[in-house]
Amino acid sequence: MTLRDQPRRALGSSGIGVPPIGLGCMSLSGAYGASDDAAGEALINHALDHGILMLDTADMYGWGHNEELVGRAIAERRTGVMLATKFGQVQMEGGLNGVNGRPDYVIEACEASLRRLGVDVIDLYYQHRVDKTVPIEDTVGAMARLIEQGKVRALGLSEASPDTIRRAHAVHPIAAVQNEYSLLYREDAEETLVTTRELGIAFVAYAPLGRSLLTGGIKSAADIGEGDGRGRHPRFSADNLEQNVELVLSLEAIAAEKNCTPAQLVLAWLMAQGDDILPIPGTKRPARLDENIAAIEVVLSAEDIQRISDAAPPGAAAGTRYPEPMMAGVHV
Repeated sequence: MTLRDQPRRALGSSGIGVPPIGLGCMSLSGAYGASDDAAGEALINHALDHGILMLDTADMYGWGHNEELVGRAIAERRTGVMLATKFGQVQMEGGLNGVNGRPDYVIEACEASLRRLGVDVIDLYYQHRVDKTVPIEDTVGAMARLIEQGKVRALGLSEASPDTIRRAHAVHPIAAVQNEYSLLYREDAEETLVTTRELGIAFVAYAPLGRSLLTGGIKSAADIGEGDGRGRHPRFSADNLEQNVELVLSLEAIAAEKNCTPAQLVLAWLMAQGDDILPIPGTKRPARLDENIAAIEVVLSAEDIQRISDAAPPGAAAGTRYPEPMMAGVHV
Protein backbone atom coordinates (compact mmCIF):
# COMPACT_ATOMS: atom_id res chain seq x y z
CA MET A 1 0.00 0.00 0.00
CA THR A 2 1.32 3.42 -0.95
CA LEU A 3 0.11 6.92 -0.24
CA ARG A 4 -0.89 7.24 -3.90
CA ASP A 5 -3.30 4.31 -3.44
CA GLN A 6 -5.17 5.99 -0.61
CA PRO A 7 -8.61 7.51 -1.25
CA ARG A 8 -8.38 11.27 -1.62
CA ARG A 9 -9.71 13.44 1.17
CA ALA A 10 -11.75 16.39 -0.03
CA LEU A 11 -10.95 20.01 0.80
CA GLY A 12 -14.52 21.06 1.43
CA SER A 13 -16.49 21.80 -1.72
CA SER A 14 -13.45 23.10 -3.60
CA GLY A 15 -13.12 20.04 -5.83
CA ILE A 16 -9.57 19.52 -4.56
CA GLY A 17 -8.69 16.13 -3.10
CA VAL A 18 -5.42 14.99 -1.54
CA PRO A 19 -3.97 11.87 0.11
CA PRO A 20 -4.52 11.67 3.89
CA ILE A 21 -1.05 12.94 4.89
CA GLY A 22 0.62 16.16 3.81
CA LEU A 23 3.90 17.86 4.66
CA GLY A 24 4.24 20.87 6.93
CA CYS A 25 7.29 22.82 5.76
CA MET A 26 7.88 25.23 8.67
CA SER A 27 10.81 23.30 10.16
CA LEU A 28 12.76 23.76 6.92
CA SER A 29 13.28 27.42 7.83
CA GLY A 30 14.95 27.14 11.22
CA ALA A 31 11.92 26.98 13.52
CA TYR A 32 13.36 23.97 15.37
CA GLY A 33 17.05 24.70 15.10
CA ALA A 34 19.41 25.00 12.16
CA SER A 35 18.16 24.01 8.73
CA ASP A 36 19.84 23.53 5.36
CA ASP A 37 18.25 24.75 2.14
CA ALA A 38 19.62 22.03 -0.13
CA ALA A 39 18.48 19.36 2.31
CA GLY A 40 15.09 21.03 2.60
CA GLU A 41 14.55 21.08 -1.16
CA ALA A 42 15.64 17.45 -1.34
CA LEU A 43 13.19 16.54 1.42
CA ILE A 44 10.29 18.19 -0.41
CA ASN A 45 11.11 16.28 -3.58
CA HIS A 46 11.44 13.06 -1.57
CA ALA A 47 7.96 13.72 -0.18
CA LEU A 48 6.51 14.27 -3.65
CA ASP A 49 8.26 11.16 -4.96
CA HIS A 50 6.56 9.14 -2.20
CA GLY A 51 3.03 10.29 -2.87
CA ILE A 52 2.60 13.43 -0.79
CA LEU A 53 0.74 16.14 -2.70
CA MET A 54 -0.09 18.71 -0.03
CA LEU A 55 2.73 21.09 0.88
CA ASP A 56 1.95 23.60 3.62
CA THR A 57 3.95 26.80 4.00
CA ALA A 58 3.35 30.41 5.10
CA ASP A 59 4.77 33.83 4.39
CA MET A 60 5.92 34.15 8.03
CA TYR A 61 7.97 30.94 8.08
CA GLY A 62 11.42 32.47 7.92
CA TRP A 63 9.64 35.67 6.78
CA GLY A 64 9.55 34.64 3.14
CA HIS A 65 12.40 32.12 3.22
CA ASN A 66 10.15 29.07 3.39
CA GLU A 67 8.01 30.10 0.44
CA GLU A 68 11.13 30.73 -1.63
CA LEU A 69 12.54 27.32 -0.67
CA VAL A 70 9.29 25.54 -1.53
CA GLY A 71 9.11 27.46 -4.79
CA ARG A 72 12.56 26.30 -5.84
CA ALA A 73 11.78 22.71 -4.88
CA ILE A 74 8.60 22.50 -6.97
CA ALA A 75 9.75 24.62 -9.90
CA GLU A 76 9.91 21.63 -12.26
CA ARG A 77 6.92 19.73 -10.89
CA ARG A 78 4.20 22.25 -10.04
CA THR A 79 1.46 20.12 -11.59
CA GLY A 80 1.89 17.41 -8.98
CA VAL A 81 1.55 19.68 -5.95
CA MET A 82 -1.39 20.93 -3.88
CA LEU A 83 0.22 24.11 -2.65
CA ALA A 84 -1.06 25.77 0.51
CA THR A 85 0.28 28.96 2.04
CA LYS A 86 -0.87 31.46 4.63
CA PHE A 87 -0.85 35.22 5.18
CA GLY A 88 -1.69 37.59 8.00
CA GLN A 89 1.13 37.47 10.54
CA VAL A 90 3.44 40.47 10.33
CA GLN A 91 6.72 41.39 12.01
CA MET A 92 6.50 43.89 14.84
CA GLU A 93 9.08 45.55 17.05
CA GLY A 94 9.52 43.86 20.41
CA GLY A 95 9.35 40.23 19.34
CA LEU A 96 5.67 39.31 19.11
CA ASN A 97 4.05 39.01 15.70
CA GLY A 98 1.25 41.33 14.70
CA VAL A 99 -1.79 40.36 12.63
CA ASN A 100 -3.09 42.14 9.54
CA GLY A 101 -6.38 41.13 7.95
CA ARG A 102 -7.16 44.37 6.12
CA PRO A 103 -8.54 43.80 2.62
CA ASP A 104 -5.78 45.78 0.92
CA TYR A 105 -3.14 43.76 2.77
CA VAL A 106 -4.77 40.48 1.70
CA ILE A 107 -4.14 41.39 -1.94
CA GLU A 108 -0.63 42.68 -1.25
CA ALA A 109 0.35 39.57 0.71
CA CYS A 110 -0.95 37.22 -1.98
CA GLU A 111 1.01 38.96 -4.71
CA ALA A 112 4.18 38.69 -2.62
CA SER A 113 3.60 34.98 -1.94
CA LEU A 114 3.01 34.27 -5.63
CA ARG A 115 6.34 35.93 -6.44
CA ARG A 116 8.27 34.03 -3.77
CA LEU A 117 6.69 30.71 -4.70
CA GLY A 118 7.21 31.33 -8.42
CA VAL A 119 3.67 30.24 -9.30
CA ASP A 120 0.62 31.74 -10.97
CA VAL A 121 -1.94 30.32 -8.58
CA ILE A 122 -2.07 29.14 -4.95
CA ASP A 123 -4.26 26.09 -4.42
CA LEU A 124 -5.27 26.82 -0.82
CA TYR A 125 -4.83 30.26 0.72
CA TYR A 126 -5.30 30.62 4.47
CA GLN A 127 -5.62 33.53 6.82
CA HIS A 128 -2.90 32.47 9.26
CA ARG A 129 -4.31 34.27 12.30
CA VAL A 130 -7.61 36.10 12.67
CA ASP A 131 -7.32 39.87 12.95
CA LYS A 132 -9.62 40.94 15.80
CA THR A 133 -9.65 44.54 14.52
CA VAL A 134 -11.04 43.67 11.07
CA PRO A 135 -14.42 41.98 10.51
CA ILE A 136 -13.80 38.50 9.17
CA GLU A 137 -16.35 39.26 6.45
CA ASP A 138 -14.07 41.99 5.09
CA THR A 139 -10.97 39.78 5.11
CA VAL A 140 -12.70 36.83 3.45
CA GLY A 141 -14.35 39.13 0.96
CA ALA A 142 -10.90 40.23 -0.20
CA MET A 143 -9.72 36.61 -0.28
CA ALA A 144 -12.71 35.73 -2.45
CA ARG A 145 -11.64 38.38 -4.97
CA LEU A 146 -8.37 36.49 -5.35
CA ILE A 147 -10.37 33.47 -6.50
CA GLU A 148 -12.26 35.66 -8.98
CA GLN A 149 -8.89 36.86 -10.30
CA GLY A 150 -7.64 33.29 -10.74
CA LYS A 151 -4.81 33.70 -8.23
CA VAL A 152 -6.24 31.33 -5.61
CA ARG A 153 -8.29 28.13 -5.95
CA ALA A 154 -9.68 27.67 -2.42
CA LEU A 155 -9.82 29.54 0.89
CA GLY A 156 -8.84 28.49 4.40
CA LEU A 157 -8.62 29.79 7.94
CA SER A 158 -6.10 28.92 10.63
CA GLU A 159 -6.81 28.99 14.38
CA ALA A 160 -10.31 30.35 13.86
CA SER A 161 -13.11 29.77 16.36
CA PRO A 162 -16.42 28.16 15.37
CA ASP A 163 -18.23 31.52 15.29
CA THR A 164 -15.54 33.04 13.06
CA ILE A 165 -15.70 30.03 10.74
CA ARG A 166 -19.46 30.35 10.36
CA ARG A 167 -19.26 34.06 9.57
CA ALA A 168 -16.44 33.51 7.05
CA HIS A 169 -18.20 30.60 5.37
CA ALA A 170 -21.29 32.77 4.86
CA VAL A 171 -19.20 35.13 2.71
CA HIS A 172 -17.42 32.48 0.65
CA PRO A 173 -17.11 28.69 1.07
CA ILE A 174 -14.17 27.82 3.30
CA ALA A 175 -12.42 24.69 2.06
CA ALA A 176 -10.25 23.96 5.09
CA VAL A 177 -9.62 25.06 8.64
CA GLN A 178 -6.14 24.47 10.02
CA ASN A 179 -5.76 24.14 13.77
CA GLU A 180 -3.36 22.34 16.07
CA TYR A 181 -4.70 18.84 16.70
CA SER A 182 -2.99 15.87 18.29
CA LEU A 183 -3.54 13.43 21.11
CA LEU A 184 -1.93 16.01 23.41
CA TYR A 185 -4.03 18.99 22.34
CA ARG A 186 -7.61 18.07 21.55
CA GLU A 187 -10.07 20.45 23.17
CA ASP A 188 -10.07 23.39 20.71
CA ALA A 189 -9.79 21.09 17.71
CA GLU A 190 -12.63 18.80 18.70
CA GLU A 191 -14.88 21.76 19.46
CA THR A 192 -14.05 23.20 16.04
CA LEU A 193 -14.71 19.87 14.28
CA VAL A 194 -18.38 20.06 15.24
CA THR A 195 -18.69 23.20 13.14
CA THR A 196 -16.45 22.21 10.23
CA ARG A 197 -18.37 18.95 9.84
CA GLU A 198 -21.70 20.70 9.86
CA LEU A 199 -20.47 23.05 7.13
CA GLY A 200 -18.61 20.42 5.07
CA ILE A 201 -15.14 21.91 5.68
CA ALA A 202 -11.93 19.86 5.83
CA PHE A 203 -9.81 19.97 8.98
CA VAL A 204 -6.05 20.25 8.50
CA ALA A 205 -4.21 19.15 11.64
CA TYR A 206 -0.91 20.90 12.19
CA ALA A 207 1.58 19.71 14.84
CA PRO A 208 -0.10 16.27 14.82
CA LEU A 209 2.94 14.80 16.58
CA GLY A 210 2.89 17.43 19.32
CA ARG A 211 6.00 19.05 17.85
CA SER A 212 7.76 15.66 18.23
CA LEU A 213 6.67 14.99 21.81
CA LEU A 214 4.46 12.18 20.59
CA THR A 215 7.29 10.48 18.71
CA GLY A 216 8.94 9.52 21.99
CA GLY A 217 12.10 11.28 20.90
CA ILE A 218 12.01 13.91 23.64
CA LYS A 219 12.42 12.71 27.21
CA SER A 220 13.92 15.80 28.85
CA ALA A 221 14.66 19.47 28.17
CA ALA A 222 18.20 18.43 27.21
CA ASP A 223 16.75 16.85 24.05
CA ILE A 224 15.80 20.31 22.74
CA GLY A 225 18.75 21.94 21.01
CA GLU A 226 19.97 25.52 21.08
CA GLY A 227 17.96 27.81 18.85
CA ASP A 228 14.99 25.43 18.86
CA GLY A 229 11.75 27.40 19.25
CA ARG A 230 10.15 24.62 21.26
CA GLY A 231 12.20 25.73 24.25
CA ARG A 232 9.82 28.69 24.62
CA HIS A 233 6.70 26.53 24.72
CA PRO A 234 5.23 25.77 28.15
CA ARG A 235 4.59 22.12 27.27
CA PHE A 236 8.38 21.63 27.09
CA SER A 237 9.20 23.30 30.42
CA ALA A 238 10.65 20.95 33.03
CA ASP A 239 7.60 20.14 35.18
CA ASN A 240 5.16 20.07 32.28
CA LEU A 241 7.48 18.00 30.14
CA GLU A 242 7.76 15.31 32.80
CA GLN A 243 3.97 14.91 32.90
CA ASN A 244 3.69 14.92 29.10
CA VAL A 245 6.41 12.29 28.73
CA GLU A 246 4.42 10.05 31.09
CA LEU A 247 1.47 10.27 28.71
CA VAL A 248 3.69 9.38 25.78
CA LEU A 249 5.09 6.34 27.59
CA SER A 250 1.61 4.85 27.77
CA LEU A 251 1.21 5.42 24.03
CA GLU A 252 4.58 3.82 23.36
CA ALA A 253 3.35 0.66 25.06
CA ILE A 254 0.34 0.49 22.75
CA ALA A 255 2.56 1.17 19.72
CA ALA A 256 4.78 -1.76 20.69
CA GLU A 257 1.73 -4.02 20.74
CA LYS A 258 0.75 -2.79 17.26
CA ASN A 259 4.31 -3.24 15.91
CA CYS A 260 4.57 0.39 14.90
CA THR A 261 6.32 3.50 16.14
CA PRO A 262 4.59 5.97 18.48
CA ALA A 263 4.48 8.52 15.66
CA GLN A 264 2.74 6.04 13.38
CA LEU A 265 0.26 5.13 16.10
CA VAL A 266 -0.82 8.68 16.81
CA LEU A 267 -1.03 9.61 13.13
CA ALA A 268 -3.14 6.51 12.48
CA TRP A 269 -5.38 7.49 15.42
CA LEU A 270 -5.76 11.00 14.02
CA MET A 271 -6.63 9.81 10.50
CA ALA A 272 -9.14 7.39 12.04
CA GLN A 273 -11.06 10.30 13.59
CA GLY A 274 -12.64 10.97 10.19
CA ASP A 275 -11.91 11.20 6.48
CA ASP A 276 -12.25 14.99 6.73
CA ILE A 277 -9.00 15.19 8.74
CA LEU A 278 -5.64 15.83 7.06
CA PRO A 279 -2.54 15.73 9.29
CA ILE A 280 0.51 17.64 8.02
CA PRO A 281 3.47 16.47 10.13
CA GLY A 282 6.71 18.32 9.50
CA THR A 283 10.24 17.00 9.52
CA LYS A 284 13.72 17.73 8.19
CA ARG A 285 14.68 14.07 7.70
CA PRO A 286 13.66 11.72 4.86
CA ALA A 287 13.67 8.70 7.19
CA ARG A 288 11.21 10.41 9.53
CA LEU A 289 9.04 11.39 6.57
CA ASP A 290 8.97 7.76 5.40
CA GLU A 291 8.03 6.69 8.91
CA ASN A 292 5.14 9.17 8.96
CA ILE A 293 3.83 8.04 5.58
CA ALA A 294 3.88 4.41 6.75
CA ALA A 295 1.24 5.33 9.34
CA ILE A 296 -1.31 4.53 6.61
CA GLU A 297 -0.42 0.86 7.07
CA VAL A 298 -1.36 0.80 10.77
CA VAL A 299 -4.74 -0.88 11.25
CA LEU A 300 -6.66 0.20 14.33
CA SER A 301 -9.81 -1.47 15.59
CA ALA A 302 -12.53 0.50 17.34
CA GLU A 303 -11.16 -0.88 20.60
CA ASP A 304 -7.64 0.27 19.71
CA ILE A 305 -8.89 3.77 18.94
CA GLN A 306 -10.67 3.97 22.28
CA ARG A 307 -7.63 2.69 24.20
CA ILE A 308 -5.44 5.30 22.55
CA SER A 309 -7.97 8.06 23.28
CA ASP A 310 -8.18 6.97 26.90
CA ALA A 311 -4.39 6.93 27.25
CA ALA A 312 -4.26 10.67 26.47
CA PRO A 313 -7.72 12.10 27.19
CA PRO A 314 -8.62 15.73 26.45
CA GLY A 315 -7.00 18.05 28.97
CA ALA A 316 -4.39 15.54 30.14
CA ALA A 317 -1.41 17.40 28.67
CA ALA A 318 0.42 19.89 30.88
CA GLY A 319 1.15 23.41 29.69
CA THR A 320 -0.49 25.60 27.09
CA ARG A 321 0.35 24.99 23.46
CA TYR A 322 1.94 28.41 23.03
CA PRO A 323 3.46 30.96 25.44
CA GLU A 324 0.73 32.94 27.17
CA PRO A 325 0.96 36.12 25.03
CA MET A 326 0.52 34.02 21.88
CA MET A 327 -2.51 32.15 23.23
CA ALA A 328 -4.59 35.28 22.77
CA GLY A 329 -4.20 34.88 19.01
CA VAL A 330 -5.46 31.30 18.65
CA HIS A 331 -9.01 29.94 18.46
CA VAL A 332 -10.27 33.47 17.74
